Amino acid sequence: MTKRQLIIEFSEFKSLSELSQADQELVAKAKEILTNAYAPYSGFSVGAAVLLANGNVITGNNQENAAYPSGICAERTAIFYANAQFPGMEVKAIAITASVNGKIINQPAYPCGACRQVLLEARNRTGKPMKVILAGSEKIEVVGDARDLLPMPFENLD
Repeated sequence: MTKRQLIIEFSEFKSLSELSQADQELVAKAKEILTNAYAPYSGFSVGAAVLLANGNVITGNNQENAAYPSGICAERTAIFYANAQFPGMEVKAIAITASVNGKIINQPAYPCGACRQVLLEARNRTGKPMKVILAGSEKIEVVGDARDLLPMPFENLD
């Protein structure tokens, strides 16, 4: 038997002002689109902003549905739109934020398993790292590559 260890490295910040200007702008876009989320059942609104290699920023938010699980998360909304409009374009970064009753939550909201898989698939299309910025009001976490969010992934070879 061999034991192995998985280590995930990320950076933690207390304020958005500690991020680069580009990352601050991406978080601002995620917060902006958050207000258009449709979350009447959970009250948990999520916004995502994707930065593409061509400089375009694509946004998305969660869309709930009474026929659960027919809704879709913000991350998948943004990634699927980006892939549909700009096929093959590298996703350089995604910023994700969430609110309850119109107030940004204190801690970062982490992507669900399905979203992690979609982020990884989008990342793997170009083979280039995709930065993930998880923004709460009191703490921001930045993961250097979406691959680190899903260390034992289901991939096309599986």
